Amino acid sequence: MGDSVSMHAPYESSGLMGTLRGKVGMWLFLISDALTFGALLAAYGAMRMGDPSWPVPGKILDIPLTALNTFILICSSVTMVKALSAVRRGDIKGLQKFLLGTIAGGAIFLGIQAYEWTHLLTHGGLSPRKDLFSATFFAITGFHGFHVTCGVIYLLAILAQSFRGVYTAQSNERVEIAGLYWHFVDLVWILVFTFVYLI
Repeated sequence: MGDSVSMHAPYESSGLMGTLRGKVGMWLFLISDALTFGALLAAYGAMRMGDPSWPVPGKILDIPLTALNTFILICSSVTMVKALSAVRRGDIKGLQKFLLGTIAGGAIFLGIQAYEWTHLLTHGGLSPRKDLFSATFFAITGFHGFHVTCGVIYLLAILAQSFRGVYTAQSNERVEIAGLYWHFVDLVWILVFTFVYLI
């Protein structure tokens, strides 16, 4: 009995420390990323205030379409919460279903953003080289779009692992860590939408 406990204790300790390291690592990454987004938005605000000819975003950008896209991304955050809740109950089918919903939401968001970019470049008269508004708009939304793309790939990897039986009600920390990243991406977009599109 004693031997059994001593044999399993290092494994359990390693698993706990691995989970802790994973969460701390993700939080450190998100904090550094938040500072990057904060710097981009601060630079956008400073340039906007310093340029009296800065265009009104609502006259150039499709606010209703982007509002719909924002709603889709928020819904994908809800399905991510449900995915984590499902796996914690041991409902692997539920985990897979809600992960697919989250991935679909991210993919739709990217599709709409690609349509918006194409329209602005071909019919909206915007170009990253045209003026500061165009340059900052494409830089900020493109940087965020890159994060969403990485998130979709990340969740696809989690989904693939779920089909191999990696996750259980007792072992699902990677799903939680992926959820932290996805919620961060959603929160950042709400800030981008507010500062770049609405204000």
